[in-house]
Amino acid sequence: MVDYLLLKTSSCKNCYKCIRNCPVKSIRFSGNQAHIVNDECILCGQCFVVCPQNAKQIRNDVEKAKTLIAQNEVVVASIAPSFIANYNGVTIKAMEKALKQLGFSAVEETAVGATMVKKQYEQLIKEGKQDIIISSCCYTVNLLIQKHYPEALPALAKVMSPMQAHSMSIKDKYPGAKTIFIGPCLSKKAEADEIEDLVDCVLTFEELTEWLETAGITFENIPDENRESKARLFPTSGGILNTMVCDSPDYSYIAVDGMDNCINAIEDVINGNLSKCFIEMSACAGSCVGGPAMDKQHRSLVRNTVEVRHYAGQEDFSVELPEMAEMAREHPFLDVEKSVPSEADIKAIMAKIGKTKPEDELNCGSCGYNTCREKAAAVYYGKADLTMCLPFLKEKAESFSDTIIKNTPNGIIVLNEMLEVQQINAAARDIINVQRASDVLGEQVVRIMDPRVFQEVLDKGKSVHNQRTYLAEYKKYVEQTVIYDKSYHIIMCIMRDVTDEENSREQKEEISQQTIAITDKVIEKQMRIVQEIASLLGETTAETKIALTKLKDLLTDE
Repeated sequence: MVDYLLLKTSSCKNCYKCIRNCPVKSIRFSGNQAHIVNDECILCGQCFVVCPQNAKQIRNDVEKAKTLIAQNEVVVASIAPSFIANYNGVTIKAMEKALKQLGFSAVEETAVGATMVKKQYEQLIKEGKQDIIISSCCYTVNLLIQKHYPEALPALAKVMSPMQAHSMSIKDKYPGAKTIFIGPCLSKKAEADEIEDLVDCVLTFEELTEWLETAGITFENIPDENRESKARLFPTSGGILNTMVCDSPDYSYIAVDGMDNCINAIEDVINGNLSKCFIEMSACAGSCVGGPAMDKQHRSLVRNTVEVRHYAGQEDFSVELPEMAEMAREHPFLDVEKSVPSEADIKAIMAKIGKTKPEDELNCGSCGYNTCREKAAAVYYGKADLTMCLPFLKEKAESFSDTIIKNTPNGIIVLNEMLEVQQINAAARDIINVQRASDVLGEQVVRIMDPRVFQEVLDKGKSVHNQRTYLAEYKKYVEQTVIYDKSYHIIMCIMRDVTDEENSREQKEEISQQTIAITDKVIEKQMRIVQEIASLLGETTAETKIALTKLKDLLTDE
């Protein structure tokens, strides 16, 4: 399948919101990025709507539309009836004038095709050959049945959609014309590609809005008094039924919108819980006025429904109805090949994330899947990985953290901002002589340590690193680091017991002092001896000098 939804890889944040909201789980996660599994996707656009990072975008076909206009004499716009909800107060006349400024030759309402389709539905009911009839207007519903619930295919009406019927009418009216459908739906792009002979291009309302803004074109206030426009109700919940003649006593008439409700109804059909009924089925909640490609500021279902109902007329468009065979459309089974995992496969995958017993299966949905077993199947299919299980990751992280804290030789104490002990490991209890963690958990740190350093770090927001401290009460020396984590509102104290090191240092210092003292004494004694020797030597030398001088004098006298 062509990529109709594109991914901005740098924006995906692994929140799994797209998986949680994907009704058929057609999203694969690899390389920390979400990827759409095209073969399974039904183009409901929910992943596009709910993505908080705007990581997904709908394929833009404005350039294709411009090319068609540039290369063809006649290009006709088919405007979905939900346009009135997207462009408040803008009539078809005002829309026609604006689009002609963009280069369109003519502008018509897709509601004309809707009138043709609803008459075909009435004919099917009148014939009574089909027990259950599911409307085929919504291409996403068609894909849902074709890909995931093929057992319900016999119930899907073999009638073309309003977009197809209107394009066929336009091409009959304007031979050689090109048609461009404009509406709130993503899946219509795929539908147009499937039937290239009818619809040449599809634009969303978001694309049209951007094109008009770029061209500097604004809508004018042009009234529209057309009362033959009952089919304008089609894009609202129950809108198809509101346009039909529902007078068959043999059939019940049901309107279902929203993917969950559609899936439940389809399962009821498959299980034989329904009979003789016509089901109007729309993938979007509120029907087309809740479409994924409505402008973001126009996603109010109640307001949109009111706008459409106020604008719709009381009578049908005057249409020339083709033969039933001309409007017939087959909906073939689109096989999605899957090898079903065995129970052993599921158990093996579950065991890898610590789920070996039924009570381990939390089914919390944080990974995006409804149950742990669904998640395990997704892992088997290669659409998910083990790390998407948040409880498993949390337990693993906590276990890893606990293992480190329990086995580190450093003492660790964690306090809250009230300076109450939240966690203490065995090494810290050894340092401060606490037998059980429960003896101090929840207590003020002042019970076991001087709180001044913690209060200072809390007040100043500045950590203390490798501060050597003497814990007098415990006769221990520690090197402590105190860190304040503002984001988690905790204060962590890491202590390294350096008592032996400090005692060894003190002993060395004492020995050093003793050695110095002894050395001083020895030097002092030596100096005294030297002085005494010097003194003796000095006396002897003086006496000798006197004797020699006398001898010299005697010799001189002689």
